[in-house]
This record gives sequence, structure tokens and C-alpha cells, in this order.
Amino acid sequence: MSMPGTSTSLGLAAWRGLIGRCPRCGEGKLFAGYLKQVETCAVCGEDWGHIRADDGPAWLTILVVGHIVVGAVLSVEPYVDWPQWLSTTLWVSLALVLTLLGLPRAKGVFIAFIWHHKMPGSERNP
Repeated sequence: MSMPGTSTSLGLAAWRGLIGRCPRCGEGKLFAGYLKQVETCAVCGEDWGHIRADDGPAWLTILVVGHIVVGAVLSVEPYVDWPQWLSTTLWVSLALVLTLLGLPRAKGVFIAFIWHHKMPGSERNP
């Protein structure tokens, strides 16, 4: 746990955000719901309510999931003779599951990045 006044490396902050923990202390939860971040950390008191990641997490999730699913499709489809319904169901389901798993993690990383670089993250003046 980081103590107040000590700096947290970007890698450590990003890892903590990735696992849904407070990027500052690593102890408190970063999310109150699936994508709703907490206003303040229950452990260290860091203010998270003003940080807005906007479309960044969606962009990152699409980028990563797209590469994984398209790579898998191009690696598997030429060698199998599945019915079209099975192929469509499989790849759409994989994309959906990866998206639902990745989106909150991507948001945690973006929040950690914004916080670490001391960006305002909102329309509020720094």
C-alpha cells in the first residue's frame, strides 16, 4: 500500500486499475458497479468521482478484442468445415464475452493513467 505523499509508478497504478483496485493505494475498490467508479476510495480517500475516461476504454476494448477475434477467425476458419450458424455463434459469442470482460479493466487502466499524469479528467480546472 502506498502511503500518502509517496508516488506510485505508472505500471503499478495501471495494474491496480486493471484489477479494479484504487490506483493510489491498491486496497480500495475502484468501481461501485460494472462501470460506475466510486466517488472516493474507502481506504485512502483519493477522489475518483471527477475523472472521466469517456470513450477511451471502449476504443481500447474494441482494439484488443478485434485483434484477438479476427486473428482467431483467420487462424481457424480456413481449416474447419463448420456450419455457418456454428461459426457465427462461436465468433460473436467470443467477441461479446471478451468485450464484457475487457471494458471495466480498460476503464480502470484509463482512470489510473489520467490520475497518474495528474490530468484533470473533467471540465474542472486543475
